[in-house]
Amino acid sequence: MTGMFSRRSRLIRISCVVNDLLATAVSFLLAYGIRTWLGQRNWFGLHAIYPFSDYLPIFATVVLLIPLFGYLFNAYQQVELKRPRDVATDAVKMGALGLLALFSGMFFSKSEYASRSLLVIFVFLQFVLLATSRWTLLAAGTWLRTRPEHRRHFVIVGNGESAAELASLLEDGKDLGLELLAFASTDEQSDPPANLQGQYSVMPVSKLPDLLHSHVVDEVLFAVGREELASLEALMQQCEQEGIHMRMQLDFLPQGFNHVFVEHLGHVPLLTFASTPQNDFALAFKRLIDLAVAAVALTVLSPLFLALAILIKLTSRGPVFYRQTRCGLGGRRFTLLKFRSMVANADQLLPQLEKFNEADGPAFKMRKDPRCTGIGRWMRIFSLDELPQLWNVLLGHMSLVGPRPPLPDEVDQYQPWQRRRLRMRPGMTCLWALEGRSHLRFDHWVRLDLLYIDNWSVWLDFKILLKTIPAVLSGKGAH
Repeated sequence: MTGMFSRRSRLIRISCVVNDLLATAVSFLLAYGIRTWLGQRNWFGLHAIYPFSDYLPIFATVVLLIPLFGYLFNAYQQVELKRPRDVATDAVKMGALGLLALFSGMFFSKSEYASRSLLVIFVFLQFVLLATSRWTLLAAGTWLRTRPEHRRHFVIVGNGESAAELASLLEDGKDLGLELLAFASTDEQSDPPANLQGQYSVMPVSKLPDLLHSHVVDEVLFAVGREELASLEALMQQCEQEGIHMRMQLDFLPQGFNHVFVEHLGHVPLLTFASTPQNDFALAFKRLIDLAVAAVALTVLSPLFLALAILIKLTSRGPVFYRQTRCGLGGRRFTLLKFRSMVANADQLLPQLEKFNEADGPAFKMRKDPRCTGIGRWMRIFSLDELPQLWNVLLGHMSLVGPRPPLPDEVDQYQPWQRRRLRMRPGMTCLWALEGRSHLRFDHWVRLDLLYIDNWSVWLDFKILLKTIPAVLSGKGAH
């Protein structure tokens, strides 16, 4: 099953966000009204609660957080394709996380005035209203789009493999209001693509203007090769003059890019290709999480930092911190901080140990590295030596989650396809940390980084962070 065009899908997502905001607000107001009514009658042993003005901070928090929870659970991805069961599941997840966040916030802020029974009533009503309102919104949207007067009618210019793929997607989108009328071909004698559900006529491109005037045609999709575009310029100009929407399949452009879009530099339109995440809002939110978590962690872990610093000083000569130049976003160099886990002259001893390298590729790994100190070996098992990198996260050199920051010498040995891992801000942990850390072959390590980049979302970061904790505590894959 296919989704609809991304711009319209984005409109539905925004509608769902607004729906969830309203459903949450109404749920809280109803819950407060019900709880007040129960307290006035002393039902179930409940007493009167504080005025609504005292609950305004909680009210504002739950309303503003609900879109965030929905985003974390991918509740706004391809919402037009969700079944009632999926809608209910999303509502349960969002409500459960909301309840957990509420009670956690109340615990840390010591908001003992808040009625627990009010919150329980609110979560129940929120689930009911979220699920029913979201399902009603989507069902109503589907009904409207499939009405004859609202259906979108398409003509595809071309009849090759690209045209067949587009036609198949349009057929899959029939329940979303998409309808294919016909094909227009640059060949005088041609047949429609095979293996389609419906029967469609194929007309010469020269006859297409007549079809545009005799039938309702909302959009013309061009699925032709680069060499045929010049001959279709007059047809494109006519479509533009008559206000007919045009789209062009870009099979003839370079392949392998996950994101293709048009941006403007001043008044100049530029077709943009990117193979890394381009959601500026989500990336900004990722950075806010990095800042918040790094700042809190550095504060909370400061006693541990002090204890480790004392142990390092007492057990070996040299500085507490080890500073090393690494490559960050786009190859930018920065100074990475770690607790020193090796002897002070470890870098000078490396050439003598190259023959014992157990890692393939440009990285160096060695079990029972003789340069490690006693306390250093223990810190490495539980990745405690990596904790100072929280300072790098705070400065923006790194992220909590991202590809491993490589050494410049390693980058110089990269193959071209491996360099794409530099296009995401490096992190303290990533998918490689969950699969054995140092036990991975270098190529597999890089492919995991690229898999992360291609599938990145805030929710993926959250899952990786949660799974990293038991992986680190178990010492899995550490050297």
